[in-house]
Amino acid sequence: MAKISKDPRLPVQQLVILSLCRLADPISFSSVFPYLPEMIESFNVPKNEVGRWAGITSAVFSLSQAATGIFWGRASDRFGRKPVILLGMICVMSTGLLFGFSQNLVMAIIARALAGASNGNVGILRTTVAEMVPQRELQPMAFSVMPLMWTIGSIFGPGFGGALANPAERYPKVFDGPFFRKFPYALPNLAASLFFFVGLTAGSLFLKETLETKKHRRDYGRVVGKSIMRIFSKNKRQQRTLRDDEQAAPLLKHSHLSSISTKHGGDTLRPPDKPVFSRQSNINLLTYTLLALHSVAYDQLLPIFMHHPPQNSRSSNPDVALPFIFSGGFGLNSDRIGLLFTWYGVAGTIIQFLIFPPLARYYGVLNSLKVVTVILSQQGVMFLIMLVKCFAAIFAFPCVIILLTNSAVSLRILGTLNGVATSVSAIGRATGPAVGGAMFEVGAERGWAILPWWVLAGFATLGAIPVWWIVEKEGFGGPGDQSHDEEDQVEEPEVPRAEE
Repeated sequence: MAKISKDPRLPVQQLVILSLCRLADPISFSSVFPYLPEMIESFNVPKNEVGRWAGITSAVFSLSQAATGIFWGRASDRFGRKPVILLGMICVMSTGLLFGFSQNLVMAIIARALAGASNGNVGILRTTVAEMVPQRELQPMAFSVMPLMWTIGSIFGPGFGGALANPAERYPKVFDGPFFRKFPYALPNLAASLFFFVGLTAGSLFLKETLETKKHRRDYGRVVGKSIMRIFSKNKRQQRTLRDDEQAAPLLKHSHLSSISTKHGGDTLRPPDKPVFSRQSNINLLTYTLLALHSVAYDQLLPIFMHHPPQNSRSSNPDVALPFIFSGGFGLNSDRIGLLFTWYGVAGTIIQFLIFPPLARYYGVLNSLKVVTVILSQQGVMFLIMLVKCFAAIFAFPCVIILLTNSAVSLRILGTLNGVATSVSAIGRATGPAVGGAMFEVGAERGWAILPWWVLAGFATLGAIPVWWIVEKEGFGGPGDQSHDEEDQVEEPEVPRAEE
């Protein structure tokens, strides 16, 4: 039996492979934002109703995700993380292509609903990272990898969406043909499918199973992957390095996990007969839901506001009183919106990779979460809002996910817990765009285009409240960890450092 290294290291190779599996999803998701207002207009929807239908289109995605999130989480607990992750990627790629080929508003909404129903990987990927890296001192860096992939995807996604949407009009010399005139929004989704193909290939061939009850079964995908790498390896030492990459620093105590199986008669497919959630898990879930509501509503509302026609004269709204009463937007097209979101993503990548891990380690996850949730409720000027929101959200999501992971009553139900987190946060992601789109329509009609932003500020303020009842838990990687089936004590003393 291998001993845990006194200086544990991150499983870099597996995190890189997991990142490739994650990257395609945010590219596909965020590529829709720049061209969604134009797409809805192309379905002969009046301009003053675009915001409402854009919100509905985003809401059905999240509602469908909420309905199936627990199912995907339980499936990963039963069948393993790897097969469910790969199946989810195939489903998301297929439904994304269906959305790109939509010919009317109903088809587009159905495609987004199917995409949401098949998008359960976010919680499973978090569970996989938690099983790879239980050490709390490594969690800030490990748990920032998946949000980093989201941020990087958010750089490329809007760029693809804005630049490749309606190519027959933008690049007639290259794409002027009946196919791209009939399906003007297919090209961004075709481009995103290439990233899914890369992730599926890397995951099938090289990703290791992390669920204890399934990790020792024969993985034919990895057998093929090792054969391919053996062909390209220059010598046996390289082969041995690849094969033994992570054995030098095993990150889960096999004896702990084996004791779980023995204790329950070998039946590790069923969750323990106790409540899945502790009080801290419930508070974290509430915080996560409100955070998701605000963040997704903001990202959905911003391109609608940017695309909305500007107010060129006071005749359309004689009661203008900046910065509170106005009815115009910026009148930007999809490629300009995509460029702005690309730079927004670049800033987010810098914050995610260089700023979040050291600050979260130094100040602690819970303290970082408290600060940024307060920041989200105090937004001001447009450009500064983008930067402030970017900074706060990049800190908030990894922090709340780390705290949620460490609040689990058992490692065996971690997949289910993250599935529930995906579902309840999807309710927030559905509510936010729907409410934001409706408020934008009402505000635009009455000359109060700022109305949805005040509503979002109210939601952000609500999201900051439950954070102060969160208690930072030990997690599963601490030196005093006795059993992963021991129920967390609510009054356990707060540990100085943690994170996601």
